[in-house]
Amino acid sequence: MKRAQHFQGNDEVNEQDLVTKRKKVGSDERSRNCPYLDTISRLVLDFDFEKLCSVSLSNQNVYACLVCGKYFQGRGSHSHAYTHSVQCSHYVFINLHSLKFYCLPDDYEIIDSSLDDIKYVLDPTFSNEQINIIDKGAKLSRTLDGKTYLPGMVGLNNIKANDYCNVILQAMAHIVPLRNYFLQESNYIKTKRPPGDTSFRLVQRLGELIRKIWNPSNFKTHISPHEMLQAVVYCSKKQFQITEQGDPITFLSWMLNHLHMSLNGTKKFDSSIIYKTFCGQMRIYKRKTPELQKLELMELDEYKETHSTAPFLYLTLDLPPAPLYQDELNENIIPQVPLSVLLSKFDGTTEREYKSYKESVMKRFELIRLPRYLILYIKRFTRNNFFIEKNPTIVNFPIVELDMAEYLSSDPAVQDAHPVTTYNLVANIIHDGQPGAGKGIYRVHLRHKGSKQWYQVQDLHVEDILPQIITLSEAYIQVYELDSN
Repeated sequence: MKRAQHFQGNDEVNEQDLVTKRKKVGSDERSRNCPYLDTISRLVLDFDFEKLCSVSLSNQNVYACLVCGKYFQGRGSHSHAYTHSVQCSHYVFINLHSLKFYCLPDDYEIIDSSLDDIKYVLDPTFSNEQINIIDKGAKLSRTLDGKTYLPGMVGLNNIKANDYCNVILQAMAHIVPLRNYFLQESNYIKTKRPPGDTSFRLVQRLGELIRKIWNPSNFKTHISPHEMLQAVVYCSKKQFQITEQGDPITFLSWMLNHLHMSLNGTKKFDSSIIYKTFCGQMRIYKRKTPELQKLELMELDEYKETHSTAPFLYLTLDLPPAPLYQDELNENIIPQVPLSVLLSKFDGTTEREYKSYKESVMKRFELIRLPRYLILYIKRFTRNNFFIEKNPTIVNFPIVELDMAEYLSSDPAVQDAHPVTTYNLVANIIHDGQPGAGKGIYRVHLRHKGSKQWYQVQDLHVEDILPQIITLSEAYIQVYELDSN
């Protein structure tokens, strides 16, 4: 009797196995021959926004409907995605995390190579071979609506007042070592951060944005930095906002330092891609100056010159005061100044007075380590208790062969460590209009290495530009590349 029951039990198990196998076979057939693929509308797909369910606003287990482009949570019979599929007869979805395609409400995975382009737009990837040739040509790509664009020269949407962020993000996407580092997620994905740390979100979002900017298979000629900006607002504790225009140099300084810390950077020059790319070093000489009636104090040790070294990620250049008078036609004179005059601040001999409420200090600077990429910040705005003033002085700067040799220390060891001291311009951020939040606009000039052509990018607008026009602009932040050739 027991033996009979045993065989009967085995028959039930075998029958269940057969049913399971039949289901798997049936599911596999449907997976490879889904009848609803022609309902997909690629024109409505937009993966640039935060991955939140449009009903519950949850970011857990979110799917995108490939028919209408909306995001919904879950796949079960009581989920928002399931309900949407039944109510609207939209059957094809993609899991935004696993990048797998599903048919709802039938609930089977879709396996079809024709969907790979959607997967690539959502999460572009780059091989070493692709990165090696990215600057060796200028092959145009075509969007779904037939427009052409150059990968790398893609407009960024200005959601409300984030043009000050867009110019910095565009410039960072064209700094070669930084770009190449973020084009491959494997370079940073294994970075270990303390439990509860949220700053690494900034690294991930920047990587995603740079990969989309350089994606040769975009569906549109522009992308939205929405997810990146959400991470900025969150990580900066609302210091930087999408809805209020800020200062690009403040944003750049915060970005570089925050990225360096998020990648476990230390004070060593090779501790992160940020310091490897941008970090230089200067020697600072300073001495206190006594009041005129106390000149005898100059002999005291307290007033003797001391020196120290400090790292820098960018150099601040001070413009001379703009003239207050007008010419004979009652038009304001726009003064000009050579960049070399501004850089003389770092020649090791020019002293400048820095006053505080309790003392006056004379300082002079000289460079002892040049970075691979040199960032120059031209200080155009001055603030007081009442308003912001803008200095309109035009800076005459070279686009190629900016020689920094005369600003290096004369120390033989420093000289020997710098066989190359010339730089070429790769990005030029300018401000147009009146000073004050929302009164002016920011745009950026970028050089596309593959085509050797200069482009002007202002939010969504991308156009080529002559190099001669660049030098006439009110430069605000410049990025120079060491000429390794």
